[in-house]
Amino acid sequence: MGEPDQLDPQSSPASRAARLARRLAPAAAAALSGVLLYVSFPPRTLWWLAVPAFAVLGWVLRGRTWKAGLGLGYLFGLGFLLPLLVWTGVEVGPGPWLALVVIEAVFVALVGAGVAAVSRLPGWPVWAGALWIAGEAARARVPFGGFPWGKVAFGQADGVFLPLAALGGTPVLGFAVVLCGFGLYEAVRLAVERRRTRAVRRATATVALLSVAVPVAGALAARTLVSDAAEDGTATVAVIQGNVPRAGLDFNSQRRAVLDHHVRETERLAAEVKAGKVPQPDFVLWPENSSDIDPFTNADAYAVIDAAAKAIGAPISVGGVVQKDGKLYNQQILWNPDKGPADTYDKRQIQPFGEYLPLRSLIGAINDEWTSMVRQDFSRGDKPGVFTLDGTGVGLATCYEAAFDWAVRDTVTAGAQMISVPSNNATFDRSEMTYQQLAMSRVRAVEHSRTVTVPVTSGVSAVIMPDGTVTQRTGMFVADSLVQEVPLRSSETPATRLGALPEVLLVLVAAGGLGWAVVAGVRGRRTGRA
Repeated sequence: MGEPDQLDPQSSPASRAARLARRLAPAAAAALSGVLLYVSFPPRTLWWLAVPAFAVLGWVLRGRTWKAGLGLGYLFGLGFLLPLLVWTGVEVGPGPWLALVVIEAVFVALVGAGVAAVSRLPGWPVWAGALWIAGEAARARVPFGGFPWGKVAFGQADGVFLPLAALGGTPVLGFAVVLCGFGLYEAVRLAVERRRTRAVRRATATVALLSVAVPVAGALAARTLVSDAAEDGTATVAVIQGNVPRAGLDFNSQRRAVLDHHVRETERLAAEVKAGKVPQPDFVLWPENSSDIDPFTNADAYAVIDAAAKAIGAPISVGGVVQKDGKLYNQQILWNPDKGPADTYDKRQIQPFGEYLPLRSLIGAINDEWTSMVRQDFSRGDKPGVFTLDGTGVGLATCYEAAFDWAVRDTVTAGAQMISVPSNNATFDRSEMTYQQLAMSRVRAVEHSRTVTVPVTSGVSAVIMPDGTVTQRTGMFVADSLVQEVPLRSSETPATRLGALPEVLLVLVAAGGLGWAVVAGVRGRRTGRA
């Protein structure tokens, strides 16, 4: 009798399961690190989780082919964006939410491919961090005017890196976080390698350590750029949250009720001012869509707004939906108590699928109910909005515009001494959307060193100091008002002066790293063939 055949250990069920687990581990880690990045965003204050999220992503992508990086990057994007943007389907169902995420995750996938390609280069965390910002820059511009929601910077309102917003805006703030994450992974990897082989190049280790240390040191140094000093005196501002009859897409089916709620809250505040319980405001800020009835064509709407302005004895910035020359505008109206409407600002960055419908005929062919949600497209304004309210220059960035760097910056360069972000979040019920948008406004406050107010129809309304601190806020779906003396400022931060230049430079860095990786890959293949 011969000896029994030896079993191949590689063919046992346990070994096959282990191999399968090893294959699936990178994919699972990519998706879970995307979820970890989501958890770092408001309303949670776990901003620091963004660093390990990118550290894990660095582990997943380093040394991979660009094709593997593409797939792993897409999984990271899904893990991040699916929960982050779930609010987009609160009222319209999962279809638009899933479609948005599927498209936006493509940008993250392309970044993943790029990071995998540059991961073999010296100093790869720098190239990789710049590639992430290049991906964000692309997302903020295409398609349909872009969708910058979910920029890494917008998750850092409570974090140590926040002062960097004053240095170079959201691109520099986001780059610092991503660089720190990739640098952390590289530092850990090199420490493990050194223990195993004791052969780590000093230059490589230095770059890894600097990738972690420089962003933190830069953030601490940038704190000198953050100030709450009242350079141009102060103003007493009132923020009105009138609330809505009900949440959801049909909140404006009772448009007169929404207007009446804001009139009623303003008149209630006026009574408290008269009784000496609250200081007299210099001006009053109403939210976006606080009057969906056009006051220029409806005498009753004109009358109640005018009565509210007279009752409070101060100019009001009113959010209206206005027909002008046959076109529809999302408009802010400066309403004086003595002269009525005096100035207007037309929203410039209007929201696709919310305020206008791209590809209307195609979408109608898929589901005609979707086209009924936007019966008439809004038109865009073409000038920055800065109202002079009782001598104060108030810059206006209406709701969705707060996500766009240029839309906030040019109000400051046009003379804004403070900024207001009138918004309407009633459509999104009690979702995280309102907290994510509030965090954006906090970043903008630091970026441009301006007080920022956020008047919202249904909450959360807030007053934010130039250092990003929220000093007052309302609850959700309550009628309330906030009155506060706030500092006025006219100096410009480096971020305000530089504008898009930091982003352009980071995109060029990304392009340089990618070009280097391509050239190195081509030379490597030629050498291998030779």
